[in-house]
Amino acid sequence: MANIKQQMKRNLTNEKRRMANASFKSGLKSAVKEVEVTVENKEKEKALVALSLASKKLDKAVSKGFYHKNYVARQKSRLAKLVNSL
Repeated sequence: MANIKQQMKRNLTNEKRRMANASFKSGLKSAVKEVEVTVENKEKEKALVALSLASKKLDKAVSKGFYHKNYVARQKSRLAKLVNSL
């Protein structure tokens, strides 16, 4: 445990950011999974809506620095290919 007041404050903000980042990543994974599930159930309209939400979250992940742009591009392409297969 830190003894310095500034470091104690920093630890609090670090923990808040860690929780926010974990929540964002979890939501992103859920959005990607939703696309995969709707494609598996052959629900084209729901899949298109889920794809747009997942794409939005993936783009935001790049801007926040969670993932590399090539990884996100690959994921978006993979999901679009899945939806287009319906």
